[in-house]
Amino acid sequence: MSNLDEFLAGERLDDVVFYLSDAYLDDDSRLREVGTETDCGVRLILDGETGRSAFQAGTGMGAMEFAKTAMDAEGEIERSLDGGACPFADDPDADPDDDHDIRFVFAFAEARNEEVGGLYAEGDVVHAYAHCTCGESYSHKWVVGDRDE
Repeated sequence: MSNLDEFLAGERLDDVVFYLSDAYLDDDSRLREVGTETDCGVRLILDGETGRSAFQAGTGMGAMEFAKTAMDAEGEIERSLDGGACPFADDPDADPDDDHDIRFVFAFAEARNEEVGGLYAEGDVVHAYAHCTCGESYSHKWVVGDRDE
């Protein structure tokens, strides 16, 4: 089982996933050496503190501050955490010339918590936050096991 599979199965609740697209990441970035190359970028699975630091170094913003801004819009982030569908792509007020590709993703999983209720009572929850090339950010969360794609 890969680190990503373990994360998505709720077995790495102390880790975070950080994905940077090739278009956003410099070719000679050190993150390419420590991450896993995907078809369109690099994915890192790191302990929480290291991952948040890497996110800040790679994007220039704090991970939790980014997550708070991305929570305002719900979109679709692929289970692989390296792609998705920007909810602003269909906005009639959006610039029709904008591309809607993911620049980067930050994700973490939260343990089941029946006291909170809702999704959290159903099981561990993956929280994923994406930033799009159009400049907008969005989020997607799901219960571990509900998205076996």
